Amino acid sequence: MTLGMVFGIGTSVFAQQERKIIREGNDLFHKNDFEKAEVEYRKALEAKDDSYAAAFNLGDALYKQKKYEEALEQFEKLAVDEKDKERLGELYHNIGNTFLAMNKPEESIAAYKQSLLNRPTSQETKYNLEFARQQLQQQQQQQQNQNQDQNQDNKEQNQNNQQQQNQNQDQQQNQQNQNQQNQDKNQQEQNKDQQNQNKDKQDQQKDQQQGQDKQDQNQQQQQGGEPQEGKISKEDAERLLEALENDEKETQEKVQKQKAEVQQAKKMKIEKNW
Repeated sequence: MTLGMVFGIGTSVFAQQERKIIREGNDLFHKNDFEKAEVEYRKALEAKDDSYAAAFNLGDALYKQKKYEEALEQFEKLAVDEKDKERLGELYHNIGNTFLAMNKPEESIAAYKQSLLNRPTSQETKYNLEFARQQLQQQQQQQQNQNQDQNQDNKEQNQNNQQQQNQNQDQQQNQQNQNQQNQDKNQQEQNKDQQNQNKDKQDQQKDQQQGQDKQDQNQQQQQGGEPQEGKISKEDAERLLEALENDEKETQEKVQKQKAEVQQAKKMKIEKNW
């Protein structure tokens, strides 16, 4: 993208000095020493602060150094009060170039159109305008592709997130089921332990009851004889047994005697009747 250059013209001492400095700056510019050219153009502006040529060429030197923000500010400042259409055409042409270098094709298109309003025959501006339109179209297409890619990435990410969420839910459900199974198992074991404890307790109570019954039976057996404090000696027991046997013997003898007497009486009765 070609930038315009302006050469200073004047006849006064300051104008001559300004013109000389601008020529030195232009020589440096053509040698691609843009940094030193910038210095010379600023010197020319110090010599004559309203020098259009120095200000315009300063913008060019800044542009070549890729100081696009400063160059754009320089060109736009000159375009504010400029009335000459040729100069306005050059200024907006350079503004368009600067915007394009800043990857702002939409803004550069507007600047090129403004340039053609003031300088409609410029083939270079027309070419740059078409180039900017192509750049804008490519940029929009790239943006559209990026949006599509981003949408696809978002869709895939959403699918992955949904899949991960489903997996998390499944894991959570499995964990809940496992926890419930563990709780049921623990409850069953607790119930079993409780049943065993109850059985042990019942067995213990049964054993205690049997022991108590046996103890009661022993006590009853002991209570069936003589009290402990009235217990007789062995000799007394033998004498008591002997007395009981004698009583029984005497009783049997009495019974035999009575039977004999009855028989005798029957016999005597029968003999008497005869």
